[in-house]
Amino acid sequence: MATSTSHPPFPSRPYTSGLGRTGGQSAFQSTPYNTQTPFNAPVQNTAGFGGAASGPSTTQQQREAQRLERERQERAERERREAEERGVLDRLSEEQREEVNEAFSLFDLDKDNYIDYHELKVALKALGFDLPKTEILNILQTYGIPASQLSGGPSNKQPLPAQPTFSGPSRLLLSHAHFLTIAAQRIDGRDPREEILRAFELFDMEGKGRIELGDLRRVARELGEGLQEEELQAMIEEFDVRGEGGIGREEFVGICLG
Repeated sequence: MATSTSHPPFPSRPYTSGLGRTGGQSAFQSTPYNTQTPFNAPVQNTAGFGGAASGPSTTQQQREAQRLERERQERAERERREAEERGVLDRLSEEQREEVNEAFSLFDLDKDNYIDYHELKVALKALGFDLPKTEILNILQTYGIPASQLSGGPSNKQPLPAQPTFSGPSRLLLSHAHFLTIAAQRIDGRDPREEILRAFELFDMEGKGRIELGDLRRVARELGEGLQEEELQAMIEEFDVRGEGGIGREEFVGICLG
């Protein structure tokens, strides 16, 4: 009997199919879930409900808040300045108000209710304020308006002169209302002693350093005061403590301050 040679069984070959599948099991099934794999990391939604506000939106809100705060501060400063100006005007005496209005009318050469650089300078000087050029220019830059804005104004406004007294790249004009406010601020801030000394100079026009009988006579005549010669002489004698024939500066200040 022939002996049959038994061959060893052919090794079974594992079943492979598809990508990485071995023995009928998927590699994805055999591999545990890896939370460190970027593909498996959850995507965080920042645009949906409950997400953080986006950068541009936050910046826009901040800018809007800053703008509103600036407007609030500017409005408060404007209201404070207007209240201060009203208070200064209220403190003007009727005589001072008339003096300021007279100075404006006298130097408003073209009678358009506005004054330019030179007119403003001489009007303030007439009130006792000899301001430097830089300060005059600062007033015009703060309160003035360009002359070009008036040239085409309402029909009831008089035209500007053909040859203005001051011209430049931007000719600025100051209104009567602003002149009144500016003059009132300087009068209100003036030292009473300076005011008295300015009045003294109106009497002592020759700069003698004292007010004599002739000075009193002239001022009384200009003001229309019907004072007799004896009354004027009595005034000099009463206040001429040094016997110099007149009233000196310090004596005059003492009389006015009481």
